[in-house]
Amino acid sequence: MITTPDATLQFGPSSRRLRLQTLVWLRWLAVAGQSLTVILVDFWLEFPLPFTTCAALIGALAVANFVLSASFPPTYRLEPLAAFAVLSLDLLQLAALLYITGGLANPFAPLICVPVIISFASQPLRHAVALFILAVLFVSALAFSPYPLPWYGGDAPFLQPIMQVGVWVAITSMMAFAAFYAYRVSQEATLLADALSATELVLQREKHLSQLDGLAAAAAHELGTPLATISLVAKEMERELGQDERFGEDVQLLRSQSERCRDILKRIATLPSESEAHMRRLPLSSLIEEVLAPHREFGIKLELVEKSDRAREPVGVRNAGILYGLGNLIENAVDFAREKVVVTVEHDASRVVVTIEDDGVGYSPDVMQRIGEPYVTSRQRDDKAGGLGLGLFIAKTLLERSGARLRFENRGPETPGARVEIIWPRNRMESNPA
Repeated sequence: MITTPDATLQFGPSSRRLRLQTLVWLRWLAVAGQSLTVILVDFWLEFPLPFTTCAALIGALAVANFVLSASFPPTYRLEPLAAFAVLSLDLLQLAALLYITGGLANPFAPLICVPVIISFASQPLRHAVALFILAVLFVSALAFSPYPLPWYGGDAPFLQPIMQVGVWVAITSMMAFAAFYAYRVSQEATLLADALSATELVLQREKHLSQLDGLAAAAAHELGTPLATISLVAKEMERELGQDERFGEDVQLLRSQSERCRDILKRIATLPSESEAHMRRLPLSSLIEEVLAPHREFGIKLELVEKSDRAREPVGVRNAGILYGLGNLIENAVDFAREKVVVTVEHDASRVVVTIEDDGVGYSPDVMQRIGEPYVTSRQRDDKAGGLGLGLFIAKTLLERSGARLRFENRGPETPGARVEIIWPRNRMESNPA
């Protein structure tokens, strides 16, 4: 019942390399911004500025960007080491530009954080940390810049040493905080995207099982015509060679086997019309029994309590997501239970409720706060209780897609164990598609 994604599928940061086109566009934006700033400072404000050197640095960035654009297709994705090299070059160019225009006194000095933030949002941690260290070294070098800030009449503001230290601390701390924030957000987004991909894969596999009868019918239909031709030829051969001592028995065998194949294909072709309604329409009691059946042989007692009359139970359409989701929750309950798991089913005119209870240790407080997130590794902090991560996230996601609300809680101090309550509006339970 419970399946996992193929090991060959790539999940995690390694499967999300930075696209070169993204860096190219960011670089062109940097070139435009730096050019506009230098032109305004030199020609409009008429501040003394090493214009030629600034233009050379900006031009070098533009040339490097043009070379990258011409050498690789727009969809090319950079390896982590290549991305580190590109971002390091951006960092060096910006630091050099700031160094000759006042160092830490330059109001644009905090922009040195941008390449670091990009790295922490998209690159492996070791490369991002290396770039952060490099940025801290560049910021430290800016504090010793001998070049004054471009200002009126050359009388540039002078930063006292204590102010230099303050600016250095401000930029470094801002860079560290922004980098950490970008890394955490990126990691959570990556985990969520991977978990949803695994969810789609599981649901797709479950749906394939329900489509086998249709595929069999299609195969029977396609094979019918060539088999009819074979049968016709076999009859003609039998008429001509039926009494032949060498080939008579073989021809009769060929015809009998072709007739047998026709009978088999006829039964397969009628399978959907005979059993599709039975397979697709599933009463609630049959659904629960189908989910419980694979877990009865693990030494844990499975007790089913039906509080409502079966005569008025909902009858819905077979839903692979519901079957997988309930199966995963029951499997978790069996894994954590000491002796018994109780599944309680009740329904009325407005809702359907399935409650799964085990007599294990229950959920620890830290896990209870994060239940249903991808890769919550265990119920207990010491990791002795077993896995409770991606599978539970997939189950929760699939059940919520079917219209259910889930509530996870502990049973109480007198009756230890965990309880999961799944509640559907009755109309959603009766009309869910497969």
